[in-house]
Amino acid sequence: MSEPTALEACPIAPVVDLVFSRWTTPILWTLNEYGRMRFIELQRRIGVITPKVLTQRLRQLERDGLVVREYYAEVPPRVEYEISDLGRSLAPLFRSLAEWSGNLAKVDAARRHFDETEPAHRRP
Repeated sequence: MSEPTALEACPIAPVVDLVFSRWTTPILWTLNEYGRMRFIELQRRIGVITPKVLTQRLRQLERDGLVVREYYAEVPPRVEYEISDLGRSLAPLFRSLAEWSGNLAKVDAARRHFDETEPAHRRP
């Protein structure tokens, strides 16, 4: 009997890699929550992301079909981004994660308990 592939072992792994890579989730969540916006608006909403990284992630998300980029040939040129229908299909996942975030206080409490009761060699 052969070892299962990573996909067979965890069929959601490719989804996690796609949606939860660094900066992807805040970008998609922001576009889903606030709608179409210009680059600078998106950067301000996210906060600590650099323009270079935001540009890279938006290009990847556009390539993946999760974000739509609209270019307006005006003076000065205008570019807007919005979540695609495919990206919007992640909204229930975002909603579930937002609801689950209420458990973060329990995670903090569990960590404190672990740190107080476990020997140092067992701590991460």
